[in-house]
Amino acid sequence: MKLVASYGHPYGTTVLFSSILLASAALSGCGGGGGYASTTDRNNVAIANSIAPAAVTTGSSADMVPAKSIAAQCTTPRTGIDPSTQVAYTDTQGSITTEKSWVRSWINDTYLWYAEVPNPVAATYATVIDYFAVLKTPATTASGALKDKFHFTYTTPAWQALSQAGVSVGYGIDWTLLANKPPRSIVVSQVTPGSIAAAAGIQRGAVVLTVDGVDVVNGSDTTTLNAGLFPTAGGQSHTFAVQDPGATATRQVTLVAGAVTSVPVQSVKTISTTTGLVGYLLFNDHIATAETQLIAAVNQLKSANVVDLVLDMRYNGGGYLDIAGELAYMIAGPTPTAGKIFEKLTFNDKNPFGVTDADTITPFHTQTLGFSAPKNQPLPYLGLNHVTVLTTSRTCSASEAVVNGLRGVGITVDLIGGTTCGKPYGFIPQDNCGMTYFAIQFKGVNQAGFGDYSDGFAPTCAVSDDYTRALGDPVEKQLAAALAYRSTGACAVASASTASEALKKLTAKSAEGAGTGLALTLPENPARNNRILR
Repeated sequence: MKLVASYGHPYGTTVLFSSILLASAALSGCGGGGGYASTTDRNNVAIANSIAPAAVTTGSSADMVPAKSIAAQCTTPRTGIDPSTQVAYTDTQGSITTEKSWVRSWINDTYLWYAEVPNPVAATYATVIDYFAVLKTPATTASGALKDKFHFTYTTPAWQALSQAGVSVGYGIDWTLLANKPPRSIVVSQVTPGSIAAAAGIQRGAVVLTVDGVDVVNGSDTTTLNAGLFPTAGGQSHTFAVQDPGATATRQVTLVAGAVTSVPVQSVKTISTTTGLVGYLLFNDHIATAETQLIAAVNQLKSANVVDLVLDMRYNGGGYLDIAGELAYMIAGPTPTAGKIFEKLTFNDKNPFGVTDADTITPFHTQTLGFSAPKNQPLPYLGLNHVTVLTTSRTCSASEAVVNGLRGVGITVDLIGGTTCGKPYGFIPQDNCGMTYFAIQFKGVNQAGFGDYSDGFAPTCAVSDDYTRALGDPVEKQLAAALAYRSTGACAVASASTASEALKKLTAKSAEGAGTGLALTLPENPARNNRILR
C-alpha cells in the first residue's frame, strides 16, 4: 500500500476559506469546566474550541473493538452510489452509540498519540462531533500551546468538493481581523480572481465598516456580522459599507453568495534586479488543481531564465503533501534531490495502516501524479539552490513541508514575514456515515531527520503583512523586504505605502491593542492548516 500525503488543509477558503467570527460571550457561555464547545463553521467544518472536557476519566482501551468492525453503522444510513468511489454505500442501520463507538475505536487504532487521549463518557456528549472533539491529547508544546490544534471534521460531500476542486460557498473574500475588540477592524486580505467579490470591485486592503447596517467597529450584533461575512448557503444577499484602498469615501456594495472556486496559483511574474530576473508566484492551496497551475508557472519562469524565486505562501495552509513534493522538486531540480526523501512519515507504534518503510516515504516527485495533469509526465524544474518564502502564521503544514523538505537537502530557504503555524503532522481522512474525520496520525521529518517545528519556523526577517499593496507588487512590504534581503543580506523593512485613512487608523489601533467590549475572533480555519494523505 502506498500512502500519499497532504499537509494542510484538508483542503481548506480562498477557495478562500472563511473563518467565523465568534463572540467571546458565546464561547464563555459554554462554561469553563462544562465540556468542549463544538462549533460548526460556515463551511461545514467542525471546530473544537479549547475548553476543558467534561466527565473525563482514565480507563483502559482493552475493551474496544477494531474500528473497522463497527464502521458504517449509522443513525441515518446513506443509500445509492458514493460519487467518490462509484460504488454503492455500505452503510447499515446503527445508532449514535455505534457511531460514537466507532470514533473512539478509530482514535485508539490510528491517532498518533492514542495513549495520551482521555477516556470521556460518551453519553455525556450530545453529538458524535462533540464527542470526537475531546478525543485528543491535552499535552502542550514547549511554548505552552496545545500540541494538537488540528482536530476537526468535514461533512463528506463538503470535503470532497473542497479537496478535489476547491469549491465552497461565499464571495471569494479572505478577511483579516486587525483588532478583535471595539474599535474592531476587518480588512480584505485577498480576493479570488473571477469571484463574486472580484466582479464587485472588492480589492485587497478594502476596509469593511458596516454589514447589513451593523457597525463593524463598535456594534454588538455579532449574529448579523457573522451572517453577512460568512454566508451559509448560495443566494444569501448582504450589503456592506466598504472603503476601498486609497479612497476617502465609503461605498455600498451588495454581495450575493455563490460557489467560489479557488485559484491556487496566481500572479506569476518576473522582477528585474541588479543580479538578474527574480521569479514570483503566489501559491495559496495544495489542492488537486494546483498541479497543472504550478507546472504552468514553473514553465513560465524557466522560460524567462529566472535566477531566484520568491514563493508567496503567506496564506497557504497546506493540502496534499504530494503537491508539496512536486513543487519542491520543481524548485530544486534533480541534482540535490536525486535519491533523497522529501518527507518520511512516522505513525503510532501499532502501525495502524500496515505500512512498510517504503510506504512512509514521500519523494521529491519528478513526474506528475495525475491530480489535474496527465499522469507520469516529467515535471519542469528551475534548478535553484536558494528560494525565499513569504510567510505568516497562516503558512502551515504542507507549506511548511516545502520549507523543511528543501532545507533537508541543502537548499537555502529564507523566510520573510511571520512565524509559521507549526504543523509537522498530518492525516488520512476517514469517512464514516457521511462525516469525514481528521485526527493526527503521522509526523513528518525531512532527509536530515528534522521535523520538530511544532511552534513554527521563525522568519529570517520579520515583516508584517502590508494590506496597502497588491500581492506581487514589488513595493509591498514583505516582497520588498525579500528582494532587499536576497541582494544585501540585511533585514531592512520599507515603510508601508500610502493607505486610505481608514486603513491607517485601523492598523494603528491593531498595533496599540484591542480595547474593551465584545470580542470577535477569527479562529484558524482547520481546513487550511493540515497535512492529508490521500
